[in-house]
Amino acid sequence: MGKWIDLPPVWLAGFLTVAWAQSAYYPAGLGFGGAWADFAGGLLIGGGVLLMALAFFEFRRHRTTLMPHETPERLVQSGIFTRTRNPIYVGDALVLLGFILRWDAVLALPLLPVFVWVLEKRFIEPEEDRMRRKFRMDFARYCEKTRRWI
Repeated sequence: MGKWIDLPPVWLAGFLTVAWAQSAYYPAGLGFGGAWADFAGGLLIGGGVLLMALAFFEFRRHRTTLMPHETPERLVQSGIFTRTRNPIYVGDALVLLGFILRWDAVLALPLLPVFVWVLEKRFIEPEEDRMRRKFRMDFARYCEKTRRWI
């Protein structure tokens, strides 16, 4: 059961809950400024979901796992993975930032770097270690030409 709880969407839901609670219960009279924040937040949420969908499509096309605690069968380097090694995690961060803007959760902004740190330590670094061991030089070359984030 713990394996299913320790997944990026669960972490994202937790951080979103904290951001929403800050907005709803502790607004502190601060705000981003109305309509532009709603628009920008919507764009960030939509962009994040699009990145995730593109990554899911590539994983399915290459018939490999997208589960973060498993070693993939193939090293995916096509599609959105030519731009970033972690499009799903970039998407998660964009979704969090988008909701922080839409909810006017100014005091929740520090959650974003904390969330990125959690993703790096809990998921990205262990995933990259497994892929480095399995794909060796192919993964090293991929890391040289493609950034971890953006």
